[in-house]
Amino acid sequence: MKILFFAHLKDVCGSTEMTLNCDHLNVDGLWGKLIEAHPGLEKFRSSVRIARNWEYVGPEAEFKDSDEIAFIPPVSGG
Repeated sequence: MKILFFAHLKDVCGSTEMTLNCDHLNVDGLWGKLIEAHPGLEKFRSSVRIARNWEYVGPEAEFKDSDEIAFIPPVSGG
């Protein structure tokens, strides 16, 4: 699956995207894999929204290798 990172998350990961080959992961499993690779993501877990294939998903979502996943931190306007 292709995973996209935005704003400060890309700084934590050192990239705007990464590829992960793990079919049938749930949200907790995906977070676990990402935190294992990039421990700095842990502190953002509670505030980040996840989108699968351009649609926001909840904690019950499951992912497959063909998905595009976006990790979107809160945004502020001004």
